[in-house]
Amino acid sequence: MKTLELRQLRYFVEVAEREHISEAAEHLHVAQSAVSRQIANLEDELGTALFERVGRNVKLTPIGKIFLDHTVTALKAIDFAAKQVEEYL
Repeated sequence: MKTLELRQLRYFVEVAEREHISEAAEHLHVAQSAVSRQIANLEDELGTALFERVGRNVKLTPIGKIFLDHTVTALKAIDFAAKQVEEYL
């Protein structure tokens, strides 16, 4: 497995919460194509689909739901660690 990027994980969470790539892109202030590309790269790296495409929306696959739970926990830990470093400085 390749190294997962924080950007990919943050984009993944945003898309999962909104169930819509364009809305996630708008909220993230990036192009829809950038979000789509990062999600595709993440799925390629993991070797599985995290979303099912449903018309213009997306829905998490069962493994996508599991990955979301772990990703949210991991991002919270990373954000907390960064905050502690910032407070230390």
